[in-house]
Amino acid sequence: MARSNRTQNRSFVRTVLTTPAAEQRDGNSAKKLDTAVGLRGMQAPDVWVPDNEDGTAPALRAEGLQNLVDVIAADGADFPGEIHPRIPWHRDAPETRDSGYHHLRELADPENGAIDHIDGFVIPEVGAIDDWNKAAELLSLVEAEYELGAGRLSMSVVVESSQAEQAITDLQEELPKPTNTLERLYMLVVGGADYTKDMGAITPTGSLPEWDALQHSVARGASLAGALGIGGAYLATTDIDGYRDRITANQATGLLGIWALTPTQVTEANRETLPPASGHWRIETPESDVALRSADDTQVYEGNYFGLEEQGDSYVFAAGAEGQRLTGAELRAELQKVVSYVPSLADIVDSIEAFEQERDAGRGANTVTRSARVRIDDVEVDIELTRMWDEAVYQTRMTPVRLFQDVYQNRPDQHDELAEMYGESVIQRANAIGT
Repeated sequence: MARSNRTQNRSFVRTVLTTPAAEQRDGNSAKKLDTAVGLRGMQAPDVWVPDNEDGTAPALRAEGLQNLVDVIAADGADFPGEIHPRIPWHRDAPETRDSGYHHLRELADPENGAIDHIDGFVIPEVGAIDDWNKAAELLSLVEAEYELGAGRLSMSVVVESSQAEQAITDLQEELPKPTNTLERLYMLVVGGADYTKDMGAITPTGSLPEWDALQHSVARGASLAGALGIGGAYLATTDIDGYRDRITANQATGLLGIWALTPTQVTEANRETLPPASGHWRIETPESDVALRSADDTQVYEGNYFGLEEQGDSYVFAAGAEGQRLTGAELRAELQKVVSYVPSLADIVDSIEAFEQERDAGRGANTVTRSARVRIDDVEVDIELTRMWDEAVYQTRMTPVRLFQDVYQNRPDQHDELAEMYGESVIQRANAIGT
């Protein structure tokens, strides 16, 4: 259903797709914009960033701006996600900031027909905290000039320099000031490529460093500002396994969304950020977590790192090159250190419903136990994993459910695919809990 007079209303953003505003190909410089604005379902991102900055050659930016106006005005109303154009900006270049202000005025002018379909703007290459305030103030000027209403447009920043990283630290002091203009902050995005350039870093292969500290700073700053933390681009666009691993690693640090460069990456991230449709057991090795194969009621390990042999009333358990003789109880204790269960959305809902019943009955904390029969080298061992649930654990486990609820509420174009993934019964239960 078409939307107009947009405003940001997402509590979670899984996917941010960037698209160049103009390219010289096939006689239609807006071809990629036309394709992106037509995406629907799992191929469509939660946030679309048509990009007239790094993604567009400087010589084409005037044409790119016109493309943005034309495409968003014509087709933006039917786009199922939010629209946040990325405009030119640079902390050290007044002429670039002036160009950014020109972009803001053109895109926000109601006469051009695009602003009803725009939720906010992405500001790249920000510097110190005063630079963030400069960008936010220009948004305020545009809102006043065109009578859009104060705070109508959100501002997202890409953290691409050491100055911007320091500005995250300064947010704690800046936000309480009555003169600050940063209430409109929406997304904080890891900008790994330009950050690498800013830091003068070199890697042997030319790949980007992980920048774990930067990712933590962005996640921390997003939490502090009530904004959304977004992981940076994954440049190896054909490496889908690597992209999935990056999503998992990002989510563990609080970066629940990720930048996407292609619709294929969007589809992967839209699905991978949600709770699994089915649960599975896994075992941890030094290199990675290995999924166990389910065979009847047994979870089968098929790797080479672990080995197990039964000898009389004891066992020889090998991990890598080292083996140790263990009693049955000792073996179960060792396996319970390395075997874990990845719960499905239905599993999470089951556990939450059980906790809510106990809590509402005044019984407080309770335990959740999962059992499995694990087979290694044809030797089978029964194990149990027990976890205590209290209010803090409950709130933690509600995060993926709230993510699902947010997606279901805001992305009706994905309802059919979500029903295929989870089933209507699980969806109804998931939407009912925690309310």
